[in-house]
Amino acid sequence: MTTHDVEIAIVGAGFSGLGAAIRLAQNGFDDYVVLDRGADFGGTWRDNTYPGAACDVPSHLYSYSFAQNPGWSRSYSHQPEIHRYINGVADEYGIGAKTWFGTEVTKAAWNEEERRWILDIERDGTPGQVRARHLVGGVGPLCEPNLPDIDGIEDFAGKMVHSARWDDDYDYAGKRIAVIGTGASAIQIVPQLGKIAGHLDVYQRTAPWIVPRTERPYLPVENWAFKNIPGLQTLIRGGIYTANESIAAGMTYAPKALKPVEALSRANIFKGIRDPQLRAKVTPTFAVGCKRILKSNEWYPTLDRDNVDLITDPISKITADAIVTADGQEHPVDVIVVATGFHVTDSPVFETIHGVGGRTLKDVWDEGGMTGYKGTFIHGFPNMALLIGPSTGLGHTSMVYMIESQLNYLIDYLKKTTRAGVTRTEVRQDVQDRYTADLQDKLRRSVWVNGGCSSWYKDANGNITVLWPGFTFNFRNTTRRFDIAAYDVSTDPAPADGHTDADRTAVAAGV
Repeated sequence: MTTHDVEIAIVGAGFSGLGAAIRLAQNGFDDYVVLDRGADFGGTWRDNTYPGAACDVPSHLYSYSFAQNPGWSRSYSHQPEIHRYINGVADEYGIGAKTWFGTEVTKAAWNEEERRWILDIERDGTPGQVRARHLVGGVGPLCEPNLPDIDGIEDFAGKMVHSARWDDDYDYAGKRIAVIGTGASAIQIVPQLGKIAGHLDVYQRTAPWIVPRTERPYLPVENWAFKNIPGLQTLIRGGIYTANESIAAGMTYAPKALKPVEALSRANIFKGIRDPQLRAKVTPTFAVGCKRILKSNEWYPTLDRDNVDLITDPISKITADAIVTADGQEHPVDVIVVATGFHVTDSPVFETIHGVGGRTLKDVWDEGGMTGYKGTFIHGFPNMALLIGPSTGLGHTSMVYMIESQLNYLIDYLKKTTRAGVTRTEVRQDVQDRYTADLQDKLRRSVWVNGGCSSWYKDANGNITVLWPGFTFNFRNTTRRFDIAAYDVSTDPAPADGHTDADRTAVAAGV
């Protein structure tokens, strides 16, 4: 078994992992490696190849601020173009030379004596180890598909596919297809399948709020202007960002301010569906914004097609060739498409990360909830930074903005601790607890708490541990500088307990 020593190990080669590698290189941190189980860059945008896959954030905002793309073909980008963009940025910055693809991280364990993270890996099927001073988690929350717990699902003899593991070689045309779920992936898949299916059943547990999608192709003259007029793209990006932030105010502080969004959604229903009974079925019963607001112009017209049925009765069981609903009716099916999202608050990845004393991230978060400090550092896991960690998710704008904010914090952390000779950095429990309490206090008036819905935003205890409450520029401000006084830090030789207050104070004074 081969062992590779490196200063920084980055796990994941999507938007966050790639962004981390680029920022490291830009700031003189060259001793790093990127590990990813896939075949190229892209993460979520590499893995989700289902028909209709696209982003619901405008193209100019859903991209790196330091790598804006004047060549976007549409106002909202589709999966193939985003995937090409990410790989193009990786090529431009030469990150591929320091990336190991086909590499699965099976375990990451903190070694207190060595003050290193020991990563057990399988690279193209061959076991090995990577030893790193710092661990950067860039796996993201949308990487582990969530399969529904339905009686008999393992007995189904037809074709079953999850939206995140799409089989592009299978011929879906003319088949009897069932789609389970009505979330962000489903509203993109269903309109495409509705055009080719012999019959399509859509199983809805909760109707989502859906606003029109203002997507259009860019004209050649616009792409020319984006490329040749200095500051134009930045101006457009800023305008989109500002407009989206107004939604954040309503979601966090004044849910009633989102009534115009609700009116827009209702008009979308009225425009797309003729049947009053079907209209009633697709009209949500919770406040707009409580679950993710979706965008589509095709969802409602597709449900109104003659070859499509919306089924709202709960699924009782699955047989070899049918789905049986609670009313006892059997619905014959050749293909089941599972569009039930991902393990976000209970990801299997959490079980592979072992911190102080061997406790896994799952152990810690099962006990105290999915919490951290500034979405990045977690008590009990020294020298580890998570990108898109606890309380960084959004329901209104681009996650790339949040990622870049965390990268500011990561780089400042590395600069300050490296300059001071720090070998161990761990956020203090009391600091993390106060930060978490403050976030939960800000969430008390939010639509996610008071909107009358259940969603993947909530953990098993009903707490909102996924979302950032409020404006994203506040998160940018709070992550602008690494506040070393909030951490227990120590230098070699290690003090008896590894991280004393005196040691932290001495180091902080010199930074």
